[in-house]
Amino acid sequence: MRLNQLTLVAALAAAFPLFATAADAPAAPAQKPWLDRSLSFDKRAELAVKAMTREEKLRWVFGYFGTSFAPKGTTPPKGAIPFSAGFVPGNPRLGLPDLLETDAGLGVATQATPTPRERTALPSGLATASTWDTQMAYAGGAMIGSEARLSGFNVMLAGGVNLMRDPRNGRNFEYAGEDPLLAGTMVGHAVKGIESNHVISTVKHYALNDQETGRNEHDVRIDKAAARMSDLLAMQLALEQSDAGSVMCSYNRVFGTYACENDYLLNEVLKKDWGFKGYVMSDWGATHSTVQAANNGLDRQSGQEFDKSPYFGGALDEAVKNGYVSEARLDDMATRIVRAMFAKGVVDNPVAQGGKIDFAKNGAVSRATAEEGIVLLKNDNRVLPLSKDVKTIAVIGGHADVGVLSGGGSSQVYPVGGNAVPGLEPKVWPGPVVYYPSSPLRHIQALAPNAKVVYDDGTDPARAARVAAQADVALVFATQWIGEANDATSLALPDNQDTLIDNVAGANPRTVVVLETGGPVAMPWVAKIPAVLEAWYPGTSGGEAIARVLFGAVNPSGHLPATFPVSEQQLPRPKLDGDPKQPEQRFTVDYKEGAAIGYKWFDQKGLTPLFPFGHGLSYTTFSYSGLASQVKEGRLHVRFKVTNTGNVAGKDVPQVYISPLAAKWEAPKRLAGWDKVALQPGESKEVDVVVEPRILGMFDEKSKTWRIAKGKYKLVLAEDAAGKNATSVTVDLPASTLDVRGRQRK
Repeated sequence: MRLNQLTLVAALAAAFPLFATAADAPAAPAQKPWLDRSLSFDKRAELAVKAMTREEKLRWVFGYFGTSFAPKGTTPPKGAIPFSAGFVPGNPRLGLPDLLETDAGLGVATQATPTPRERTALPSGLATASTWDTQMAYAGGAMIGSEARLSGFNVMLAGGVNLMRDPRNGRNFEYAGEDPLLAGTMVGHAVKGIESNHVISTVKHYALNDQETGRNEHDVRIDKAAARMSDLLAMQLALEQSDAGSVMCSYNRVFGTYACENDYLLNEVLKKDWGFKGYVMSDWGATHSTVQAANNGLDRQSGQEFDKSPYFGGALDEAVKNGYVSEARLDDMATRIVRAMFAKGVVDNPVAQGGKIDFAKNGAVSRATAEEGIVLLKNDNRVLPLSKDVKTIAVIGGHADVGVLSGGGSSQVYPVGGNAVPGLEPKVWPGPVVYYPSSPLRHIQALAPNAKVVYDDGTDPARAARVAAQADVALVFATQWIGEANDATSLALPDNQDTLIDNVAGANPRTVVVLETGGPVAMPWVAKIPAVLEAWYPGTSGGEAIARVLFGAVNPSGHLPATFPVSEQQLPRPKLDGDPKQPEQRFTVDYKEGAAIGYKWFDQKGLTPLFPFGHGLSYTTFSYSGLASQVKEGRLHVRFKVTNTGNVAGKDVPQVYISPLAAKWEAPKRLAGWDKVALQPGESKEVDVVVEPRILGMFDEKSKTWRIAKGKYKLVLAEDAAGKNATSVTVDLPASTLDVRGRQRK
């Protein structure tokens, strides 16, 4: 959603009235068979829509922004929750409730108000992806979904699964990294957790909206088969894992046509090939037409205040009357929406505002996610974990005395206790910049009660170096704020922080850098720093999580969901396409890398990254043995043993990669599966990873099949994509053909 581009147009008067008058409304039916819970969701939706007038059907496909902002002379939506993302009026005559919508994937957000609602924030989507733990993703989703429900919402605009084609993308922090299998699986479980609360969730932004610069105008060009094996596969897997009630189409064009009126994306791929039964909602401001959008698969115009016209208001009514949009298509649009309401329990379990939220319990869920998502990137000479007997600690920079950073835009959750650092720029969209009041400094002091802990704000690198020189260990907190609608201008840390780190490292050889960033950053100082933690945006309880990892109360187990390049020169597009100063200028983005995203691009080009995909260290060590494979009931199983060979308990993420020895792929290898294994010192566990069959094949767009070539394939078990601690085995696979949904064709 975009607040800065809210177009309050007088043309809203052309839309049909929000509510019919009592005189116009038909009488409530004596019987409401669609409320019979014993019927299938399809039947209930069919019966409900059959009982609707055309005007009632039209109301379901027309959404409002859920705030009190409205053009002069119009009335704000009645029934909407103030300062929320969206609202669709229900149908009391038929017993169908309002749709009350909240942003977004990290928690219950507040839109444009001086008095925001305070809620629990998860760490960034990248942090959740870094856990490589589907149960953790589900738990986080269930937590924010519960807060949405207790806040009176029954729709949550969550489930971002756009792949990281560029580490500078301003919304990477909302997403789940660069690999379609990892991203689709993790986001799918998060959405499933949200919807466990009888809340409709979305998978977004569909599709190929992988940068924010020119997001409303840029036109993505990519080979269709490559798209099916990358961004679209991630979306498909997320939908299969979650059965999400809705898909949100994106701002950009794809193959020359806007995503929200793109017949290929919406009708051919999503609804026909994947069999999606839910509804497609536009992003706020992403609807551009009436007839083309409706006929090409858009089911609902969202937040029509952001669009140039209320396309699905009076104009759609007129188009149906004149036959430009069929009555059957309008029925399908309404049916998909109402079916999702039945399928997700929205009708049978109505929400009510004012529920009591257990912030302590939910904060613990956020903290656990942060702890398992923090990635120990480097730890020379075992600088970490810090000893509780350390005498002097210098904490430098990043406002670490008061809080931890969060990302900007529509996913911004306002924390309990308010913004710890008010007044930072930008103060308006996609700001304000918000620091959650979970102080790393305070929690460090709590874990080292006998130490002298000194804080310096880091604004003067020379002064910070003097403070660091007097300490046993120096902890530098480095931050990178990004947000929706703004891409990072480079991979460098902003505000002269590289100089700060360099100076502190020169003054204290025991310097630890803690990164709070929205994605990968360059580290020109990394050779001088013995230990680096990537904490991402660590959420409501992030300060405590960081401290617990630093002192070993938690053994880090996060692994990177994205490659960290040395510099922009290693990227497919060293210079980001488009001009942020000309946001309305149309331009083309050529995804020449196709499906070779992230580590696949680095493998294909023979590049060595700063830190590889899957990388993550621990305070203990692990070994692998007994690697074997077997094709059983048409699925490739990979078996092995993991052993904790160190002295402390820890969690490992063994990763299985597969490479064809004869067949041609877009890159030398693909992630085929993984597990997360908790082990006590000396303990071993047997692991069985079942490989997703589509990972083994190439997609053929003409036949819409996945084709697995006969021959030998190399299975590599390793700690990361670079092959650390690797062991391998060869497997023979027969030729086979899978349909578009990955099912074996007979």
